[in-house]
Amino acid sequence: MDHLRITRRRFLGSSAAALAGPYVVGLAGRPAPSARLTMGAIGVGGQGTVDLRNFLSCEDVQVLAVCDVDAGRRHNAKGIVDVHYGNKDCAEYNDFREILVRDDIDTVLIATPDHWHALISIAAAQRGKDLYCEKPISLTVAEGRAVVETITRQGRVYQSGTQRRSIGCFRFAVDVARAGLIGKIHTIRTYLEKGIECGLEPPQPVPPDFDYDFWLGPAPDAPYTARRCRGSFRWIYDYSGGQLTDIGAHFNDLAQWGNGTQLSGPIHYEGFARFPRAGIFNTPVEYQVIATYAGGVKLIFHDTGPRAVKFEGDEGWVIVDDDGNVDAEPKSILRTRRIVKQDYANWQGHHRDFLECVKRRGAPIAPPEMAHRSTTVCHIGNICLRLGRALRWDLEAERFIEDDDANRMLARAMRSPWRL
Repeated sequence: MDHLRITRRRFLGSSAAALAGPYVVGLAGRPAPSARLTMGAIGVGGQGTVDLRNFLSCEDVQVLAVCDVDAGRRHNAKGIVDVHYGNKDCAEYNDFREILVRDDIDTVLIATPDHWHALISIAAAQRGKDLYCEKPISLTVAEGRAVVETITRQGRVYQSGTQRRSIGCFRFAVDVARAGLIGKIHTIRTYLEKGIECGLEPPQPVPPDFDYDFWLGPAPDAPYTARRCRGSFRWIYDYSGGQLTDIGAHFNDLAQWGNGTQLSGPIHYEGFARFPRAGIFNTPVEYQVIATYAGGVKLIFHDTGPRAVKFEGDEGWVIVDDDGNVDAEPKSILRTRRIVKQDYANWQGHHRDFLECVKRRGAPIAPPEMAHRSTTVCHIGNICLRLGRALRWDLEAERFIEDDDANRMLARAMRSPWRL
């Protein structure tokens, strides 16, 4: 796969346009309906709506259905689709399985909370769908491996929503690191910002237009409160992994890519964290993780901002942040290519890459194995912080070495009737 290797000569010889931004495939007029890829959108909250609008802007896509357990969000998404096409044909569902059984739907967008990602991805692949799934690929290491194996076995195209891979300024920093322009890398720093905490949240009545039991799905039963759902789910371990699997899924992924370790990862983890003292949020607030690769390179997760990744070598460094700012030492690196400043929201090219790979049955820029390995780095960081001790990781077996407690945290029980 060409994403795995870049040399100094290849870096310096490539065109500026290649890194200026995501590519766009031009189409002469709107394709006939029979030539379009059909899509169903599962999870149409804030992020899901952004994804949906981006796919609607692609002339070779026809969105046929939307799904969400929140009726308000579901109706809103249907309205967006219907207005775009000038009709009222978009179907809406509460249960994602109703989309998956439709033979007229080729692809699915999955933008649910994290604890649903693996289950829906596996079910979609088993129904013959290609899928674009928001990051992280999974809630646990075991789930991530199950997704990879299912996608491979079913021969489906899977694109992880780590869209920074398709944005020129982020790719610039990765290519600088891989081409050896800063010498031999010894340290990679990812800046993920602090986590969030809240006070006590008393149980509340479930809104009549919200299927809370389905929202919980495989997660443990828990009393409803508004801050348990919506975007706040990220700060609750039953549904996500805090900043480590939210922002970390992006920047640790770039770290893996720039280090040339997309199909492996660190083998030793240590760190410290402060967790919320009360309330329903229980993911790290302040933290640092030092993950060491077999060759001695250290990947350090920082709880400071702005969100960024920095590669440090014995001849210099390069950094890129979420506002699209790029800096490097020596400064001559910045003159090797034209850098177009783009923030993380400029990501239509990531969706375009997925669609083109569906058409040609190719490997996208963020395939499942790479997404799984990068997300595993984040999951192990969380396990290390929760246990409060150093951990050794076997990359081949995907198990901790001589640590039964840590190994029990690689998978989680699911609430009936849900299972992998």
